[in-house]
This record gives sequence, structure tokens and C-alpha cells, in this order.
Amino acid sequence: MSDFILCERHGDVSMITLNRPEIGNRVSDPMAVQLAEMIDTAAKGSRLILFKGAGEEFCLGREGMGQRGPLPEAYELRGKTEVIFNCYDAFRRSKVPVIGVVQGRAIGFGCALAALCDITIASEKARFQLPEMAHNIMPTIAMSALVDRVPRKALMYLVYSTDEIAAHQALSFGLVSNVVPSNNLGSAVDRLVDTLKKFPLPALMAVKEYARFAYVMDTQAANDFAKNLHATINSSSAMRP
Repeated sequence: MSDFILCERHGDVSMITLNRPEIGNRVSDPMAVQLAEMIDTAAKGSRLILFKGAGEEFCLGREGMGQRGPLPEAYELRGKTEVIFNCYDAFRRSKVPVIGVVQGRAIGFGCALAALCDITIASEKARFQLPEMAHNIMPTIAMSALVDRVPRKALMYLVYSTDEIAAHQALSFGLVSNVVPSNNLGSAVDRLVDTLKKFPLPALMAVKEYARFAYVMDTQAANDFAKNLHATINSSSAMRP
């Protein structure tokens, strides 16, 4: 399983790659555990994390999704779902930004991972879908990944229609940050990485921290949090020319 997810370091940038292109980078539960651990580890010593899939697809979902086996007991099922929730939370709790690179289809779990990245750059060939309802699967796990990422009407449409949407529609929904021609995907990501390398690390991390918490605060609390972060970070020696 160790080769199913690759982690490389390029200076202070970590690149994590789903590496099962022969099955569209589908993710098993043990892989989800490993992915969370890799993100947690990379976040401790990196400026940013690049997250991508090998081959033509980004991620076609969880391995075995839609296959019906014996119905597990509720407590056992809860344990299985906690693996996924912890993987989702690894993207949120990372202290450094996670940049997603989507070149092909991002389906189900893959769509959730694409949405969870702090910035997601998509190729014009990218496609996104939440197909769970069509397989008689309650989609609230996937919905939990998108609930703080996309507007309510967009989320409800994705879930109820089960439609596969194109990259530019995903951009209008807030699923992705930017859409670029497929032959420019690599260079667009490189430019973004080069830009982020210019910023002081405390500021880079503080922006992620603010974005993580401010959206669930009331306005006054968000303002107070902004003041405190502003004073703390701007007094750092790393912010001085």
C-alpha cells in the first residue's frame, strides 16, 4: 500500500500524489488513514502541500463504493466513517495551505478532497460529481466536506441531481479556485507555488488559520480574531524586510 500514495519533498514544498492510475486513484479506507497521516506529517515541516492524482484522473472515489456486503453493526460502521472524517479534517487542520491539482474526474470522495483543498486549480478537462444518491448511499459524509466550501443551492444540486459538472460550472459553484487550459495546468500551479514562496511563513500560516475559524464565528468575533492575528503576526521578525 505504501506505493499507492507518494510523498515527495522539494525544498519546503511537499507533494502528495494518489498513485493508483489504473483504477482512477480510488482510495481504500487504509489509504485514507495513510493520507491523513501524510498530510499531518507534511504540514509540520512544509511551507505548503501540493495534492494531486497520477494519470488522467484525479480520484474516482472510494474503493468498493456502491458494492453491498453484509450490513455491519452500527458501532463498526461508525468506526469506518470516522476514518473518512479524520481524512477530511487533515486537510482542514493542516497549518499550511493545501493546493489541489485536478486534471480529470473528481468523483464522490475525490470531489470532496478537491473541495477540501484550500486552493484548487482545475484543468478545463476536469469533471466533478457526487453520485452517492444514485447508488442509494446517504451522501452526508461527502456533504460535510463541502458544507463550508460551496453555497447551499450548489451543494443541494450536486447531491440531488448526481450530475457530473464541468470545470467552469465547478468554478461558479466554488468547488475550485481557477480553471486553466489542460496544457497550462502545470505552469499555472508552478506560478502559484512561486508566489506563495515569496510570502513570510507566519503570514502564510495565519491566513489559513483565519480562514479555518473565521467563517464559523459571528462578525464581532471574526473581527476580534483578525485584530489579534494581525498584531501577533505583524510583530514577528519574519515579517520585517
